[in-house]
Amino acid sequence: MTAAGPLQGLRVIELAAIGPVPLAGMLLADLGADVLRIDRTEASGLGLAIDPRHDVNARGRRSVALDLKMPAGRDAALRLIDRADVLLEGLRPGVTEKLGLGPVQCHARNPGLVYGRMTGFGQTGPLAQAAGHDLNYIALAGVLHAIGPAGGKPVAPLNLVGDYGGGALYLAFGVMAALFERQRSGKGQVVDAAMVDGAASLASIFWGLHAAGQWGAPRGENLLDGGAPFYDTYETADGKHISLGALEPKFFAPLAAALELETRLVQRQYDRSLWPEMRAAITHAVKQRTRQAWCELLEGTDACFAPVLSFDEAAAHPHAVARGAFVTVEGVQQPAPAPRFSRTPAAKPRPAPGIGQHSEEVLREAGFTTDEMAALREAGALR
Repeated sequence: MTAAGPLQGLRVIELAAIGPVPLAGMLLADLGADVLRIDRTEASGLGLAIDPRHDVNARGRRSVALDLKMPAGRDAALRLIDRADVLLEGLRPGVTEKLGLGPVQCHARNPGLVYGRMTGFGQTGPLAQAAGHDLNYIALAGVLHAIGPAGGKPVAPLNLVGDYGGGALYLAFGVMAALFERQRSGKGQVVDAAMVDGAASLASIFWGLHAAGQWGAPRGENLLDGGAPFYDTYETADGKHISLGALEPKFFAPLAAALELETRLVQRQYDRSLWPEMRAAITHAVKQRTRQAWCELLEGTDACFAPVLSFDEAAAHPHAVARGAFVTVEGVQQPAPAPRFSRTPAAKPRPAPGIGQHSEEVLREAGFTTDEMAALREAGALR
């Protein structure tokens, strides 16, 4: 297998899961890590019922299918883990221990292993064993309460804040931090990544603003939640939308000029008593032109403007095209690896594997003989 990117040579074991673990594995694989997913030998309901090539989060790794509930399957997994730098798992606390694959068991064989654990509520605490999903975790972290229109209910921000922002990114960041520390100590450790912790951490600036008394108005009435008329979305003449984010006066001035707002509204940008009037004026002005007309007038200026694009439109936008922000893998358009590196750029992603697609290849690399693999198959521990 060939790879490119700054993480070439990093060996990662990913125990099949849903939500943030696959994205964390994708991020590492995109940047060159050899990510091996240990799948279950039978359909488990994990993930979405889609063709593997459409499972973008599963791209770039190999798959071996083992029955971890069988001693032979567990022992095979441990032999693979012996050679790994990182293990990623997203099961409830205590499950891998019951399987014989917990941190104690793994570190006894591979002391340098970085053991990344991903849960919603964390490995400890009264809710550690409770079931939940993204929406529940960001609700408990105080984040969901802040998202939504004035006078309306909290709005689910897709599953980006908990699963992926507070989950996958913090798991990947924690793993890389532990690997950096391992260079000094030579020892691995457990990374306890919880979505409630990550979501709260993402909202750090709002905790600071709240403490300073600058974030306390009802939902949808604050500076960055749509409460400010100069930081919101508006409908255009053709029923589409644009986004305006002119927070600072130096950016609001050119926007206000294009919208032909009254001078007093510009001079008193932060006067909340004028915000209702300002919003009405902006709403009326934006409605006079199509989205494309506003793009021709404002795109690329200092007015802090961007059209609100669909997925298809975003991939076709000239800026995305110029940067190569999207790639096509086996006919499926998807985001390109990010971030970018000057000396060690990432390769084009490989498609997601089928379950057990690389079982024999991976086991041979790990030193399994033909007879050992045949025994695993005969026992039903290998697919």
